[in-house]
Amino acid sequence: MSSAVHGFTDDALGTLDAVGLAAALRAGEVSRSEVIAAAIARTTLVDPRLDAVQLECFERARSAPETAGVFAGVPAFVKDNTDIAGLPTCHGSAAFTPRPATATAGPGAQFLHSGVVVLGKSTLPEFGLTASTEFTDRAPTRNPWNPEYSAGASSGGSAALVAAGAVPIAHANDGGGSIRIPAAANGLVGLKPTRNRLLDQPGARQLPVQLVAEGVLTRSVRDTAHYLAAVERFRPNPRLEPIGLVAGPSARRLRIGLITADVLGRPVHADNAAILASAAATFGGLGHEIVEARLAVEPRFVADFQRYWAVMAGAMALSFRLGHRARFDTGKLDPFTKGLIGLAVRNPLGAAAATWRLRSGTATYDRHFADVDVLLTPVLSHPAPRIGELAPGQPFDELFTKLVDYVGFTPLNNVGGGPAVSVPHGLLPHGLPGSVQLAAPRGGERTLLDLAYQLEAASPFPRIVDLTAEGAA
Repeated sequence: MSSAVHGFTDDALGTLDAVGLAAALRAGEVSRSEVIAAAIARTTLVDPRLDAVQLECFERARSAPETAGVFAGVPAFVKDNTDIAGLPTCHGSAAFTPRPATATAGPGAQFLHSGVVVLGKSTLPEFGLTASTEFTDRAPTRNPWNPEYSAGASSGGSAALVAAGAVPIAHANDGGGSIRIPAAANGLVGLKPTRNRLLDQPGARQLPVQLVAEGVLTRSVRDTAHYLAAVERFRPNPRLEPIGLVAGPSARRLRIGLITADVLGRPVHADNAAILASAAATFGGLGHEIVEARLAVEPRFVADFQRYWAVMAGAMALSFRLGHRARFDTGKLDPFTKGLIGLAVRNPLGAAAATWRLRSGTATYDRHFADVDVLLTPVLSHPAPRIGELAPGQPFDELFTKLVDYVGFTPLNNVGGGPAVSVPHGLLPHGLPGSVQLAAPRGGERTLLDLAYQLEAASPFPRIVDLTAEGAA
């Protein structure tokens, strides 16, 4: 087994989460300059083995003005599909000629409002279209728990940096599982909020089916809870009941629907099934009622999602070509992106019909909660794959089949618009962390955070520093 890669040491960051680090900064126990220097040192230590940093702006971070907010002075990374003024955005693609963004996009402003200090941009696969942060033109982003394995995607770079202790929190977004998948692969908390809960990327709300939601990756439930409470105040959605600050678990006991089969009705890998059974037993032991349930979707859901995903790939490529002109070279798109675009071009009527059917996904999602309060599912159908198994250079049909076999639970929440959270639980073979997903009705983030706190208290999350005595990079 490869040794874990992490930067945890006795410096200004210690093992603190973002809430703890912000409190230490406010109390004067550590200085802002010490914290930034420690995060830069850790990033410099681990990234040669992880390849999770798309670009660094260390000098900019060192000289940045004082910030306010719940995480004032806490170092962080932004996923490289989100504009931050003065930094280039390349969406994980070699097709761009990098140039600094002239303005900060809504999700970037939302993230900065929490007070974080940005150290740079984190990696993602091209356009965030696949489930492993791998490329055809450069080194893959590796899982710090075991670098022979994938860090997931599309927020794989952010996840690897948080899990490795370089920073306690990082920006992420999720269009089919891209917060929850890397959270699961890296032993993190990753919550995809209700549709329109937070600010979205430009143009997202004009799409026929809005899939992508913004969020963060963290090592503790309270970091995610404090982040959501803070940025909700930045630009609240009056159509949704506020989350507020969920500060800990409640005594409320719920009816939890346990789902063991994926959207095609197939059982998951035995290792993932064991993690799910353990989490269900933990919740049952806490007094929750556990009942069997299933994902009630049409068999064509997967094909419909694939066709709409293909439309999204084509729309992004066209938008970037029009917006960047000669600075965007479509000839440098990777084979998977080209395969998706080709699928949309070959069957535009099929794509239109698929889009029309997916627009009913909200009602389909809502029906899952007629008899239960929440759903408990795996995040993924099998453990994180080895590097190369989901590489984008392989034949398109082969790769997409592998993705369907891997990503069996997360896309429904994107289509339905409901919130879901990936919560660490137990350990898998090869030193990889286990994880489960909790999903709630639209607007139900408070319930998810409550249950995540309960699981964290009853079964403390695995820590990379405990994996092996010689785990440091």
